[in-house]
Amino acid sequence: MSGSTPWRGMLAALCVCGALASAVEASASQASAAQASYQARKPQDEVIYFLLPDRFENGDASSDHGGPDRGPLVDGFDPTRAGFYHGGDLKGVTRRLDYIQGLGATAIWLAPIFKNKAVQGAPGHESAAHHGYWITDFTDVDPHFGTKADFKTLVDAAHARGLKVYMDIVVNHTADVIQYRECPDGHCPYRGVADYPYARKSGAAGPAINAGFDGKDFSKLKRPDWAYTPYVPSGQEQAKAPAWLNDPIYYHNRGDSTFAGESSLLGDFATLDDVFTEHPRVIAGFIEIYGKWIDDFGIDGFRIDTARHVNPEFWQAFVPAMLARAKARGIPNFHIFGEVFDPDVAILASHTRVDKLPAVLDFAFQAAVMDVVSGGAGPERLARVFAADTVYEGGETGARQLPTFLGNHDMGRIGWFLQKTQPGIGDAELLARATLANALMFAARGVPTIYYGDEQGFTGDGDYADAREDMFPSEVASYNDNRLIGTPAKGPRSAFDPQSVLYRRIAELGRVRAATPALRAGRQVTRVADQQPGLFAFSRLLGGAEILAVFNTSDKPIKANVPVEVGSESWRALHGACQASVRAPGSYSIELAPLDYMLCVSEGQP
Repeated sequence: MSGSTPWRGMLAALCVCGALASAVEASASQASAAQASYQARKPQDEVIYFLLPDRFENGDASSDHGGPDRGPLVDGFDPTRAGFYHGGDLKGVTRRLDYIQGLGATAIWLAPIFKNKAVQGAPGHESAAHHGYWITDFTDVDPHFGTKADFKTLVDAAHARGLKVYMDIVVNHTADVIQYRECPDGHCPYRGVADYPYARKSGAAGPAINAGFDGKDFSKLKRPDWAYTPYVPSGQEQAKAPAWLNDPIYYHNRGDSTFAGESSLLGDFATLDDVFTEHPRVIAGFIEIYGKWIDDFGIDGFRIDTARHVNPEFWQAFVPAMLARAKARGIPNFHIFGEVFDPDVAILASHTRVDKLPAVLDFAFQAAVMDVVSGGAGPERLARVFAADTVYEGGETGARQLPTFLGNHDMGRIGWFLQKTQPGIGDAELLARATLANALMFAARGVPTIYYGDEQGFTGDGDYADAREDMFPSEVASYNDNRLIGTPAKGPRSAFDPQSVLYRRIAELGRVRAATPALRAGRQVTRVADQQPGLFAFSRLLGGAEILAVFNTSDKPIKANVPVEVGSESWRALHGACQASVRAPGSYSIELAPLDYMLCVSEGQP
């Protein structure tokens, strides 16, 4: 034999197995700790990274066409055109989790991943569903992005490292499948309830249909042709899933929305089929659809597309059902926030008060911070937005759950806005103003939301597809010639650079925020807000701690004294050159260069 005895070999094997078992146990313990940690975080504790899977990373080229190559006007894949699929997918997102987490993000918001109608639009004006908002199958992943198994891999991998995953969901509409016989060109003017009521009594103009329907007794609602005559084109009768979505009775069928008045709720959103969300079958159907995604994947939240275009009663039923479903799945801090595309605080807050949405995207913050950092308004403009926080459901506490952002996939990027408002702006100033905007977002109340690519200096050429550049080497000419913030680079390139200047600056802000509870949950008090570009200072107060955030929005240096809590005497810097002590109780001296900021913290007396 080899000189060893059997029992020694067995002992060695036992030692190895024991070591492996200990390693597995330790790994399981770490995973359990990470899971407990991320689930305990409240919505205001997060930093959200919003991305479109199609534009982020191509992890599997075999899914580029969503099946066989049928040509761009059928399968929608054309990486040379801004409005078509470019090849990004869920495997690509999973591959780049290190990059996302390194930026300081704690939650990933994915644009819709559900199966879409690949191409829509009149001949010569087609575009593809790279954005994910033309859904046909609410129960499955779009094959351009991968499979349910790929999604599970992504969610599990994110959770293992303490990252949350938010799904972007749609209730207001489906893809454009239903057509109207009266409108062969596909565009029908909106027909309102007064002129084309659901119930017409005998003798009224037009046929007597659905007599007796009062908007509540849906059992009497038998036909969908009160305004137009809807039909489903041949071959598309089963285009949607679940199957009940193929019945025109579950749609409003009133023609194109004007996005005003009644039509804002009942009209077709740019020809997309507007769902009859008042109907009990629809309410129950969507509760089951989206509840199952929670059950099956353990996701952590929903961003709700076009929330303002759905009747409040739907949300009053849907939101509690989703929160209950999440809690039953062991998800105590499920975050739901709606898109209400309006900068008016009163309008935004009404959707938390009336619709009972837990939060809405803070378009008021976006509009105000853009005015302030561009030099178009003094910081008092932003202070007024914060002063109105009490109008949200839950008051100031509720406002801390509002996702704040600088730009998005619809309106465009912060870099584009700055170039529009400051024609001829130099590179250094552009970087300084973009940095200032991010610092304001990370220091102020709310949930900072980074639009993918902003951390690499993307600026875009405008809104919609012009603001959806590829993170991987692009073939779109109009993307490759864009000006970038913080670098002179141009042309096709992989943009996952953790050393880029904005990535590093945002990552620093993320680290400071993560380590400073007052920046996440502290009460916010405005200290100084100039009416013209100049000084903006506010405190975040939590327990005995005070964080003083000070910003110079002007192009001139500032020296000033800022009021603080009387008990805040000893200070240290989180960012910038903070004085170690107050000049007098309740008075703190600051000095800032143009377009600069500092974050100072006091735990009270020395």
